Amino acid sequence: MIERERRSRRGGGRSGREKTKNLNEYPAYAERKINFFEPYSNEQINKIINDAEVLLEEVGIDFRDDSEVLEIWEKAGASIENNRVRFKKGMLREILKTAPSEFIQHARNPKRNVKIGGKNTVYVPAYGSPFVRDLENGRRYATIADFQNLVKLAYMLPGCNHSGGTVCEPTDIVVNKRHLDMVYSHMKYSDKPFMGSVTAPQRAQDTVDMCKILFGEDFVDQNCVVINLINANSPMVYDDTMLGALKVYAKNNQACIISPFILAGAMSPVTVVATLTQIVAEAMAGMALTQLVRKGAPVVFGTFASTTNLQTGAPSFGGPESSLILYGAAQVARTLKIPFRSGGGLNASKLPDAQSAYEATNTLTSATNAGVNFMLHSHGWLEGGLVMSFEKFIMDAEQTQGYMKFLNGPDMSDNGCGIGSWQEVGVGKHFLGCTHTQNNFRTAFYNYTSSDSNSFEQWESEGEKTLEMRANERKKELLASYQAPELDTEIDNKLQEFIKNKKDSMPDTNY
Repeated sequence: MIERERRSRRGGGRSGREKTKNLNEYPAYAERKINFFEPYSNEQINKIINDAEVLLEEVGIDFRDDSEVLEIWEKAGASIENNRVRFKKGMLREILKTAPSEFIQHARNPKRNVKIGGKNTVYVPAYGSPFVRDLENGRRYATIADFQNLVKLAYMLPGCNHSGGTVCEPTDIVVNKRHLDMVYSHMKYSDKPFMGSVTAPQRAQDTVDMCKILFGEDFVDQNCVVINLINANSPMVYDDTMLGALKVYAKNNQACIISPFILAGAMSPVTVVATLTQIVAEAMAGMALTQLVRKGAPVVFGTFASTTNLQTGAPSFGGPESSLILYGAAQVARTLKIPFRSGGGLNASKLPDAQSAYEATNTLTSATNAGVNFMLHSHGWLEGGLVMSFEKFIMDAEQTQGYMKFLNGPDMSDNGCGIGSWQEVGVGKHFLGCTHTQNNFRTAFYNYTSSDSNSFEQWESEGEKTLEMRANERKKELLASYQAPELDTEIDNKLQEFIKNKKDSMPDTNY
């Protein structure tokens, strides 16, 4: 009944479905059919969790400038001293038993719903860049037009399972109002799931209120329709902005990703296990708070952990230490039975070049093998997150689509085993024309659309195009062919009216 009502509210009629039929042929997310890679033993993981609980009991975490949160913790039995909260061993693990081990984030197109947790992986665009880059205009401050184009690309590319959140900062709109345009862009230009605003509690509430217009108030109360990113202020601090947004989303039964943001050596101790211990402590405290606000609210154990260049102080990405932290955090999340988030195509390169490719691939491969459920920053990331690159967005989306096929595992059916092909071909002959090849040649191998595998002579005759140039062409082709998913006119009008009224109700500010 609810599903039929949602279809009616969206107005996604026959013409809308026909426009996106080719998109809906692809899986909405990756369902893992291969084993996890787990470099830590059970004993090692239990020690890390135990050490985190010691840290929580003896050092504690500051929850700053939020008296309501301190009252919640005091009522739950924590020890309070000013803003410092300490937890008895085992307390947070007990609270976390009410958190779901997996949940569905609903999209306005039910075919694009994603399941977060378990053996599922959702590949999500990069988040938060103030700058964008492309071949036409180089590096520049992002605008709402850039934001909308990135949302359109994420909608059209099968390797993007999610529309993301702040895919770039539209700096041509004032800070206190731009969240309205960003959330609306996800709702209008895509029918995939999306992320909400967290830069102020009221902006989080605006996101929820817009979701109620799109999905219906009762549906939002009982289902996850938006997910958001709550960062700890490492080391061992939660500030009032993040706490305010957390409370809004958790009260409304919407998913919070509780994600310490750590550059090891600067914001945590320099060693892998010590950094991992701090991550577990910070994440457990934030996740448990969501359950005290509303039992059963969906929550995700998140981590963004990289290393610091101790000679320059700059962040670095794609190194072995970061991978070991990521693998360990994934194992802890499974031990706690909580969905897990991590990066992504992380890199420090200034261009979509070899450095960006190998650093990003190192992180993407580790995250895929580790079993990350919600992989933020999978597409477009450059310069340590300062830049969203259109060309790299295309390259990364082709990579993640390939990872989705990899996670599907080997085909062990009779067709996959292919015994009949040898019987037909025999010995010393090629398989190009045999029945098995003819029946499977369209789907047997994944082809990277922007890559060039032709001869040197053909490449030369076609203009000696680099991968960046071919990705740029692919971007232009996609945007030129974009057709918006149909959105019910009445709902669209209500969303626009809500945005207008909100903007008219407050002066422009850049904070």
